[in-house]
Amino acid sequence: MPQVLYKIEYQSPERLREIPLRHVLVFSLYPMVSHSAKEVFILGITQDGRTFRPSDWAERLAGVMSQFRPGGATPGSHLSYSPWCVPNTLDNKKCVIVHTDLRDEEPMAWSFVMNFAKDNNLQVVEACLLPEHPPAV
Repeated sequence: MPQVLYKIEYQSPERLREIPLRHVLVFSLYPMVSHSAKEVFILGITQDGRTFRPSDWAERLAGVMSQFRPGGATPGSHLSYSPWCVPNTLDNKKCVIVHTDLRDEEPMAWSFVMNFAKDNNLQVVEACLLPEHPPAV
């Protein structure tokens, strides 16, 4: 499966940092997640630029969130990730993509995920997925 790439701009009071990637998106700052955002990326990079440990943190967080899904938990739903909280990799760094539908449907679960990022000093950006190839005109 091909990896979808992004351009993410990190803006913090301490510095402006950019990871160059193939597609360009516009992001805003954490902790203020706008209501127009569709997805939030919790990055495995701390505010001071260190890689977050343990190395499987993204899979663990997404696993805990697997019960929160459209239509609610069903038998066996713990065996797959929720479409609202999916682990991924950007520029060889772990991340979790959290869909803002989680905020609307399960506010306590949204709060848990956002507090996880805050408590661990992780970088969070608003984003949207782009298709790998632009649609034909």
